[in-house]
Amino acid sequence: MALHFLLESSSDATVGDVVSLTGAEAKHAAVVRRLRVGEAVTVGDGAGVWLAGSAEEVSPSQVDVRISQRSEQAAPSPRIVLVQALAKGDRDELAVQAACELGVDEIVPWQASRSVSRWEGPKAAKGRERWTSIVREAAKQAHRAWVPGVSAPVSTAQLAERAATQRVLLLDPTAELRVSELTPDDRDIVLVVGPEGGISDDELRRLTEAGAERVLLGDTVLRTSTAGPAAIAVLSVALGRW
Repeated sequence: MALHFLLESSSDATVGDVVSLTGAEAKHAAVVRRLRVGEAVTVGDGAGVWLAGSAEEVSPSQVDVRISQRSEQAAPSPRIVLVQALAKGDRDELAVQAACELGVDEIVPWQASRSVSRWEGPKAAKGRERWTSIVREAAKQAHRAWVPGVSAPVSTAQLAERAATQRVLLLDPTAELRVSELTPDDRDIVLVVGPEGGISDDELRRLTEAGAERVLLGDTVLRTSTAGPAAIAVLSVALGRW
């Protein structure tokens, strides 16, 4: 499989054109991946455009790719959204990385009441930037045409508002309905994963009163870093993605 890289912005390049990778992406291609002139590559813009071609010029500061084929992939619908509670250590980052590789379409940080990690003040912007970087690298590794967006952190009240128009699923080990038993409709699916201590009773009440559904993955209790990706895998089968 050809090496895959990402452009910094959307592209209208077509067959015969040259697109250039610059900055960190060029350095990664030339130094880390050791791309060579003439080698086949694919390039995406993260918004559905997929370009195939070959490397024409390679240096750590700029890589030029001559395009031989262009295609565009429609955005998935309905979308799968992961609302990931902030967690200690790198557990939330592991969840974000795996979710992206498995096909999530949007990631929303959630400041749950039991979250040990707190994104306050400048830390919120830095945390979102960090997750965005993780998502970009995971999407590139997975050869995804669409790079998921990372939204601003939400409160429980803001999360409850989503239940009015989207199908909000609360991953709860005490629920009776299994994720594998769900029948998808045309609404976006919003998976809500709690922190290490789980979703609090008050949060469960507020969200279910707003229309969210409590769902169960299986008989075992998964970590916050694995629950979301596991549910995404199950839903990808139900949606016909896999």
